[in-house]
Amino acid sequence: METSTEGTARPDSSAVTADTAVAGGPSAVPPASLSPSRASDFMQCPLLYRFRVIDRLPEKPSEAATRGTLVHAVLERLFDAPAAERTAPRAKALVPGQWDRLRETRPEVVELFADDPEGERLARWLAEAEALVERWFALEDPSRLEPAERELFVEAELESGLRLRGIIDRVDVAPTGEVRIVDYKTGKAPRPEYAEGALFQMKFYALVVWRLKQVVPRRLQLVYLGSGDVLTYDPVVADLERVERKLLALWDAIRLATETGDWRPRPTKLCGWCDHRAHCPEFGGTPPPYPLPVPPSRAAESDGGRQGRMGPD
Repeated sequence: METSTEGTARPDSSAVTADTAVAGGPSAVPPASLSPSRASDFMQCPLLYRFRVIDRLPEKPSEAATRGTLVHAVLERLFDAPAAERTAPRAKALVPGQWDRLRETRPEVVELFADDPEGERLARWLAEAEALVERWFALEDPSRLEPAERELFVEAELESGLRLRGIIDRVDVAPTGEVRIVDYKTGKAPRPEYAEGALFQMKFYALVVWRLKQVVPRRLQLVYLGSGDVLTYDPVVADLERVERKLLALWDAIRLATETGDWRPRPTKLCGWCDHRAHCPEFGGTPPPYPLPVPPSRAAESDGGRQGRMGPD
């Protein structure tokens, strides 16, 4: 699962290296790869991409994203049990332990309930997570599934040199060798007119698998636990070639913005959920000093309004 208003706080494969400095630090480096989340960030708002990838500005954990992380952990761990024991009660029983583990590995999530001394809000939040886990059993039967991979990190380098990377929730492989890529969403399924945008992440993964294994996944499957829907799509090579062209154009726009320092905000209704409004010119803020060098010739180009704008997939 990737970032959304009802997403997950799992660290995805960022478009920067692990030693990238926090805002303005001396070891800030240009983006070196692209993940579905960061591609979506740039398409949504180039300045948001800069804040997350270049400046590495901190973001507060949210209840929705953290719940997504928790539910993902439970669904992954359930497959450790023998098939006959993969029941809804057992899955729900994993929630408290996985929450304890999450607090140990990501202490910042504790602040979500710092103002809840009696634990009432936390109890409701955990019950909501349990309800999402239980709903999964109405959509899939884990006793009949034996995933080939869970939480699979994938990375591929295209002929252009662009590296694509991401984390796939689940990979199923049929006895005949057909591959299914599955992603869990703790939010609700999008309306039909927005389904194509929702599939962008899955097509990204399919492209990486195709380039790595020379196998086009037979099916892409989005499991929406928030609404109890399952969205499927069967890709073909032409789909993946289109996604590759889109990503190459997107990467060209990111490289230009990196070299010129021209990261323009793109206001949308999603701005209401952004943690960085205090730094955004659209809200009267000032971005931190740009931490990467900008050659004079490239800085001049930014005055020409050449910031790349990518449309929906």
